[in-house]
Amino acid sequence: MKIEKDRVVRFHYTVSEAGQPPLESSEGREPLAILVGHGNIIPGLEKALEGREAGEKFEVDVPAAEAYGERREGMIQRVPKKYFKDARLEPGMQAVLPTNFGPRAVTIHKVGMSVVDVDLNHPMAGKDLHFAIEVVDVREASAEEIEHGHVHGEGGHHH
Repeated sequence: MKIEKDRVVRFHYTVSEAGQPPLESSEGREPLAILVGHGNIIPGLEKALEGREAGEKFEVDVPAAEAYGERREGMIQRVPKKYFKDARLEPGMQAVLPTNFGPRAVTIHKVGMSVVDVDLNHPMAGKDLHFAIEVVDVREASAEEIEHGHVHGEGGHHH
């Protein structure tokens, strides 16, 4: 069965910045399960998966624009320190900032006495990524999964 919109695919991955050592891998864990065509993964990787089948192994380079986007200037924002649970904030570290739209990953830019300057760009913004992929299996999505826009059950979301 080929990977296409409204199909569930489970795959193992290793991701690195182009020409760098791996940043993250699913090796030794359950494969990642996604519902294709519903924005569950970066666009460039989803596009590279389309038309593939279970058992295929391949590598693909995804430019920043099709991954987490280009870095945008003017994305530094000053936030009161009280919004951070971690008291040991240092420039360059990642932190989670609670927002009205849910938690958001930010990079600490500068730490003051009562405020923290954070970079709101995604930590991987502006980076070209290299993926090594192994497609484990492909199946039809259930009507409920399509309605909800994500995978249910093993490797997916549990309600």
